[in-house]
Amino acid sequence: MSFTNFDSRHFSAAEKTAVNTALASIELAVSTKLANLSPSERQQYGSVNEQNKLIINKVKTFNDTQPALSSPDVDWAEFNSDFDTREFLQTAVIRLQSLIDGLGNAKILHDYDNYQASLTDYDFAKYKASTSAVGFQTKVAEMAQFFSGRPSGSTDTATP
Repeated sequence: MSFTNFDSRHFSAAEKTAVNTALASIELAVSTKLANLSPSERQQYGSVNEQNKLIINKVKTFNDTQPALSSPDVDWAEFNSDFDTREFLQTAVIRLQSLIDGLGNAKILHDYDNYQASLTDYDFAKYKASTSAVGFQTKVAEMAQFFSGRPSGSTDTATP
């Protein structure tokens, strides 16, 4: 798939402000609910695998439909609050991950666009330097360091 000038999908100042305002709103809304786990805590608590999620769901179903069969040692109000919050967070994570993926992909395309334009500009500078145009020798010399692993004169179009 070849992309050049990525459909001019640039953000206006108003759109940037709207996105930043929405992100700030989300950050503020969740700021008191976030947890910061150390790597050892992440490993200790881990994540509940699919089998264990089935256990949690089954226990919740039994408690909802046949509460007499539920342990009196469990704080069921807290269990249900944890369950609801976990479900809400999972949905939010999925939605945010979808946005992250889309934004990341768009960034890749804009990076590619910038890189291709930079290669074109470098080729132009090399051409102008070959004609002894003033200033271009310095530009080519400074940019050549970024192409040190390539054959002389090569500006292949591999992605950055």
